[in-house]
Amino acid sequence: MSQTLSLQSVVIILPTIGRHLSVPDSRQQWIVSSYSLTFGCFLLFWGRIADLYGKRLIFILGSIWVTAVTAANPFVPNEIGFNVFRALHGLGAAANVPTAIGILGVTFPPGKAKNYAFSTYGAGAPLGSVFGNMLAGLMAQYTDWKWIFGVLAIMGGVISVCGILFIPPPPPSQSPSGANKKGPPKIDWIGATLITVGLLALMFALTEGNVVGWDTPWIPVLIVVSILIIAAFAVWQWYLERRLNAASHITTGAGALESGDAPRTLQPTSSSPTPPLIKVSIFRNLQFSAVMVIMLLFFAAFNNYLIFTTYFFQEFQGLSPLQTMLRFIPTGVGGATVAIIVSQLLDRVPTLFILITGHVALCVACLLYAVPIAPSTSYFAYGLPAMILAVIGSDTTWPCLTLFTSHALPREDQAVGGALINSVGQFGRSIGLAISTAVQTAVMANARGLPVKDAGGIVAWDPESLKGLRAASWMNLAFGIVSMGVVLVAFRTLDIVGKVEPVSNKAMGGVVRNEREKREEAGPESVRA
Repeated sequence: MSQTLSLQSVVIILPTIGRHLSVPDSRQQWIVSSYSLTFGCFLLFWGRIADLYGKRLIFILGSIWVTAVTAANPFVPNEIGFNVFRALHGLGAAANVPTAIGILGVTFPPGKAKNYAFSTYGAGAPLGSVFGNMLAGLMAQYTDWKWIFGVLAIMGGVISVCGILFIPPPPPSQSPSGANKKGPPKIDWIGATLITVGLLALMFALTEGNVVGWDTPWIPVLIVVSILIIAAFAVWQWYLERRLNAASHITTGAGALESGDAPRTLQPTSSSPTPPLIKVSIFRNLQFSAVMVIMLLFFAAFNNYLIFTTYFFQEFQGLSPLQTMLRFIPTGVGGATVAIIVSQLLDRVPTLFILITGHVALCVACLLYAVPIAPSTSYFAYGLPAMILAVIGSDTTWPCLTLFTSHALPREDQAVGGALINSVGQFGRSIGLAISTAVQTAVMANARGLPVKDAGGIVAWDPESLKGLRAASWMNLAFGIVSMGVVLVAFRTLDIVGKVEPVSNKAMGGVVRNEREKREEAGPESVRA
C-alpha cells in the first residue's frame, strides 16, 4: 500500500511541484517516471538478493533507505536533483515489494491464513491509491506540498521499526539459500546488469515516446536494442540453469553410486556454478506463464483506467485535486470490502470463476467511460458504479495471481517470484499507458485536423478532447478483453488455488520444480539412467 500511496500522492501534486521547480509540462512526467523506472528495473535484482541474504534484512534496509531519501527529497532545489532522489526512492521501494511477497509466501502455509494475507496485501493497491489521493488533495489545498513527503517519510520510518520488531527471523530450515554455503553466496552480476540495462532502456523509450514523438529516430532504435538485451538475458539465464543442473546431476549421481544410497541434494560451494537470477524452466508451466501475461494486460487496463479517469475529472471537467479525491474514495471503501470477501472465497470458489468475475467488472468499468454518455451526467449515475467495479476487478484478480505464483515456486525463489510478478505488472502499466496515450493523442489530433505532434493537450469540455479520452478507454477495454481470453484458455482446468491439499513437504515448496529435484524424487535409478 505504501508504494501505491507514495506514487499516487505525487501524481496529484505534479502541477504544484512543476511550478515550484520551474519544470515545463512536457517534463513533469519524469517526476513520476524516474521513480517507476528504477522501481521496475531493480525488482528482479533485489528479489534474488533477498532470496540469498534474507528477505527480512533486505526489507528492513529498503524501508530505512526509502525513509531517508523521502525525507530529503522535497529540499532538493532543482529539477535534475529532485528527479534523481525520486529515482533513489524507487530503488528502495524495489527492495520492499518482492521481499514483502516473499515473507508472506514463506511465513504462511497454504490455507485460510495465507488467503487472508494475500487478499489483504492485494487490497493495498486500491487503498494506497485512495489514501494517496486524500493525502495529496488535502495537503495541497491547506498546507505546503513538502509536507506530503514528510508524511511519507514518517510512514517509512514506522514501517522500518515495525519490520525490526515484528517480522520474525527465518528458522534454520528456512534460512537464505546462501546461508549454508562454504563462502559468500554467488550473484549473477552479468544477468543483473543485462536485465537492468535492458528494462531501463525499454521503459525510458516507452516513457519518452509520447513526449518527443514515436517517429523520432532514436525511439524505435532504443526499443529494438532493449529487446535484444532482454533476449540476451533470457539466453544467459538458460545457460546458467543448464550448468547448475549439470553440476547437480554429476555431484548427486557420484554420491549415489559410491554409497548406494539415494542421491543427495547438492550443497553449493565456492566452486559451484553461479545460479541464475530466474530459472527459465519455470516458464515451462503454461499456467505460470499465463499468469505473467494476465498480469501484464490486466494491470495495463486497470492502471490506465485510474489515470484516464483522473484526466477526465481534472483536465476535462476542470475539477480541483480535492474534488477529484472525493470521487476516488469509493475505490478505497470498495477495495477493503472486496478484500475481506475474497479472502473467504479463495478456498471455496473455483479460481476461474473469481478471475472471470474480476475481468468482467474491470471491462464494464472501462466501457462506461468509452461509450457516449453525456459528460454532464451525474457522477453517481455511472462514475460511482465504474469506480466500484474497477476495484472489484483489481481486488479479485491480484490475490489469485499472487497466490498462484507463491504456490508455483519453491521456497528459495519466493522473493524473486514476487519481484517477477511485480515487474511484469509494472511494465504492463508502462506499455499500456504508452499505447493508450498514443491512441488518445492520435484520435484527438485527427478530430482537430492536426498532425499528432501538434495535437495539444486536453481542454476543458472540448469535444475533441472527449473523443481522445473515450478512444483511450476503448483501448483499455481491449486490454481487459484479451486478458480475459487468456484466463479462459489457460485456467479452464484450474480448481481452487486457495485450497489446502494433502501434499508432501517437498511439493509444498512449489509446484514448479527443476529437473534435478524430479530426479531426486525418482530415486537412484533415474540418476544412473
